[in-house]
Amino acid sequence: MPSESLPSDEQLAVGLLGRTAYGRAATTMRALPFLAFARHIVADGRILLRMPRSWGYHRVCAGSVVAYGADNLTSARPGESLWTVQVLGRCEDHEPSAAELERFGPAPTLVDGEPFVPAYLRLDPQFGTVHFTDGATGPA
Repeated sequence: MPSESLPSDEQLAVGLLGRTAYGRAATTMRALPFLAFARHIVADGRILLRMPRSWGYHRVCAGSVVAYGADNLTSARPGESLWTVQVLGRCEDHEPSAAELERFGPAPTLVDGEPFVPAYLRLDPQFGTVHFTDGATGPA
């Protein structure tokens, strides 16, 4: 099979992200690394993120290079391969369309005891990595 018919790691990673709803965004804040969980959807090859505005992490992510990762480590069915993916790219503020908001689904009512106000971001993947196991789920 010609190599151009195979998906790139970036395309495969984005495709697998489409199978999950939550992941982790990683970047730096004041030169220190940090992780933040986010709800995500895949739209036109981009990763759209929703996170609590009250955390302020969206301000650190917007305009920066962000790594975003997810996996099926706790959701794989018996015999299904485990996978983990990571995409890296520039992250920007995003104003979701009505259709995108619907795809995000219901938002939480409270986060850390405060009313949830969403912040939306768009990650344009430039690089992706994918790792699979052989399908034997269970303790490593």
